[in-house]
Amino acid sequence: MQKIKLNNGVEMPILGFGVFQANDLDECERSVLDALQVGYRLIDTAASYENEGAVG
Repeated sequence: MQKIKLNNGVEMPILGFGVFQANDLDECERSVLDALQVGYRLIDTAASYENEGAVG
């Protein structure tokens, strides 16, 4: 997976998995687990999505 180096030296994957509009919390949790299993390491989320618990 390609990464980009941030100013603080941390490398971040260029491709991420987003959970915007993932309103069904069980489905959101399953989707994030599936994404992690296939290699995603960047999960794009925000408090305004109201699904942080399922992502975590």
